[in-house]
Amino acid sequence: MQAFERIINSIDDFVWGIPLIVLILGAGIYLTIRLIFLPIRKLPRAFRYMFKKEEGEGEVSSFGALCTALSATIGTGNIVGVATAIVAGGPGALLWMWLAAFFGMATKYAEGLLAVKYRKVYADGHTLGGPFYYIENGLGRRWKFLAIIFAVLGMCVGLFGIGTFSQVNSITSAVGNIFSDAPTFRIFGREYSVAVAVAGGLLTVAVALVLLGGVKRIAKVSEAVVPFMVIVYVLICLIILVSNITAIPAALGQIVVGAFNPRAVAGGIAGSMLVAMQKGIARGIFSNEAGLGSAPIAAAAAKTKEPVRQGLVSMTGTFLDTIVVCTMTGLAIVITGVWNIGLDGVDVTIRSFSEGLPGVLGTAGPAILMVCLIFFAFTTILGWNFYGERCLEYIAGRKRFAIYVYRILYILAVFIGPYMTVAAVWTIADIFNGLMAIPNLIALLLLSGVVIRETKSYFTRYPTMKSADEAVALEIGDEEMAREECESRQEPEGGKEDEKDSF
Repeated sequence: MQAFERIINSIDDFVWGIPLIVLILGAGIYLTIRLIFLPIRKLPRAFRYMFKKEEGEGEVSSFGALCTALSATIGTGNIVGVATAIVAGGPGALLWMWLAAFFGMATKYAEGLLAVKYRKVYADGHTLGGPFYYIENGLGRRWKFLAIIFAVLGMCVGLFGIGTFSQVNSITSAVGNIFSDAPTFRIFGREYSVAVAVAGGLLTVAVALVLLGGVKRIAKVSEAVVPFMVIVYVLICLIILVSNITAIPAALGQIVVGAFNPRAVAGGIAGSMLVAMQKGIARGIFSNEAGLGSAPIAAAAAKTKEPVRQGLVSMTGTFLDTIVVCTMTGLAIVITGVWNIGLDGVDVTIRSFSEGLPGVLGTAGPAILMVCLIFFAFTTILGWNFYGERCLEYIAGRKRFAIYVYRILYILAVFIGPYMTVAAVWTIADIFNGLMAIPNLIALLLLSGVVIRETKSYFTRYPTMKSADEAVALEIGDEEMAREECESRQEPEGGKEDEKDSF
């Protein structure tokens, strides 16, 4: 096992070297500048679009598509991934996560836009889209080899990366920590708790039951669970921050200094700035998936006629995932100082909850985190099965047998996940994430001109959100409502203001 871990660590260092970091950040910076910082200027409008109904081809609402994407992104990366990044790269890794997310919003916007523009809609209403289709249809069939590479890697990420091993391993590790007195047994030369085996078995059954319902059931479960779990987790983290409010300025100082000089924060025991950057960006991509190419697969299923509108909704996922949820976890870990005491994985976050929460809540901290982690990881498992199946569908077509075989393999991967080591699990996930991002980022850069043209066209037609809503009302036949809206906005002669703004 040690030899295997050395091999995959070497591969991980190669994949997540300077070239990939430059490609990910460079693509985000390039798109942000070309879009004139649109993700910042249009973020309020994007959040309002999240809950607006729109008619169009697709299988789920825009909010349902976002929740499906968030179900895959808001998971163990927000709880365990942040912890492993800070342990390996020091508090400064959190700043690199923020930076990757800031520019990643433009990347996610472009992904969502292109997914809807180039998606394929079947006669029965079934939709299929994502990087494989905007590579093939946007760049031309001579680029199809790149689309196939992406689809194959997407299936691998689901089976061996974000989708299964890391999620299940994190859940069962937390359960084993809570029920540390449970009987044990040995397998593969390692000792495991019976509680871990039981938790893994129950999780496997629950996943199997939901997967049998397809995308609509996944979307319904995600719409119900994702908002609830985010609110609960953020509230718990806010209690930690408020209870330790005097320590926040020092923690922020550690994060900023540690991003460029980790040793100054950790007293000489931390790695280099490159390690902080590498781990921060890698875990940031693991968490919010900006540039990875997964979220546009869900965005393509949204009921909408406007690619730009879905792009705006899609980019809110990166903000919620990293800027909100990951920040909460990271600050809790840095404030409590548990990142450099020899713990790893979920144990770091568990200790931060135990020490950061006041009174009785601190005693219940591990149990609270375990419940949050179960919900987070469960929805991520469901979301990534959806992604993997759509990648398979692009390669094999709509063959039920192929889909069911993939589901069986996926469920088996969930079943064996508890018996993988933490280090190996996260390293394997990093490798597949990095490889999957490469063909997608190449396509985004080559299709950036399409993104700019679509964006200009949309904001010329709909300079304000009201004008876009009026157009939707007219399209769905509610002409009276649209007329009333137009009349209410008319101003006296000579007093009309130019409402147009640059995109």
